[in-house]
Amino acid sequence: MLDYRQNARGDEACRAHHAATAVQLADLDRRARAADLDAAPGTGGFDDVLPGSAVAGVDQDLDKISFGHYASISTQFGRYLNVAQPPAKAKTVEELSAAAAACQACDLWQEATQTVFGEGQEGARMMLVGEQPGDQEDLQGRPFVGPAGRVLEQALDEAGIDRRRVYVTNAVKHFRFTRRGKRRLHEKPNAAQVRACRPWLEAEIEVVKPGLIVLLGATAAQSVMGPAFRVSKQHGEVLESPFGIPVVATVHPSSILRSVDDKSRDAAMSSFIADLMVAAKQA
Repeated sequence: MLDYRQNARGDEACRAHHAATAVQLADLDRRARAADLDAAPGTGGFDDVLPGSAVAGVDQDLDKISFGHYASISTQFGRYLNVAQPPAKAKTVEELSAAAAACQACDLWQEATQTVFGEGQEGARMMLVGEQPGDQEDLQGRPFVGPAGRVLEQALDEAGIDRRRVYVTNAVKHFRFTRRGKRRLHEKPNAAQVRACRPWLEAEIEVVKPGLIVLLGATAAQSVMGPAFRVSKQHGEVLESPFGIPVVATVHPSSILRSVDDKSRDAAMSSFIADLMVAAKQA
């Protein structure tokens, strides 16, 4: 066991270091749990490493921390180190977008052409959240400008929603893909990539302050509502979110493009429009 009391200066320095680390751990743990992507308290999370309050109790527990516990803290901290860090004082989407342009919180920036941030009116009553930018979005730097975007625009129009009056974004801001020759095929972002990007979505919600959030597809829905959420079972319902803002989940418009025939495509489109109409009434 470590005994920091042997050296007064070392004791003071170590306490300051661990207190600062504990604050960071507490903040990062809060973000992860808010995303419902990690264990609940007491099941292998930070609570097992820092008994009691991670911050308030750190001074009392320093003398009990073993090398094994310190290694465990380092491992846990490393899991959450790579999360986006939006500017704390940002008041506009423009400020957030400029900061996100240099984001390297996960590995997706290495292959993507650019960060694709959200766009639309600040103060918009409705925010649409998709999964991630696609091929055309990655090239143009704007969300929903490809084939799925055209489906979305048609559905919004039929639901009586003016796209120019909503805010559109994605849970993940970089394009994840697999190369097949000259083609770049969409690949679903993993939990770590969604987690890394979540602070950008939180910051957008804080700045835009929408009255309703529409979650397009499983990745967007689970990034906000947790991994147990199923769009197939709860689409078209007005639900409360962890942000204190009502949400309506529905399919991602790209799923309609993957329909096997015209009949199933028409049915999927009708259901999509019906969900958007629910959102339009709520907003």
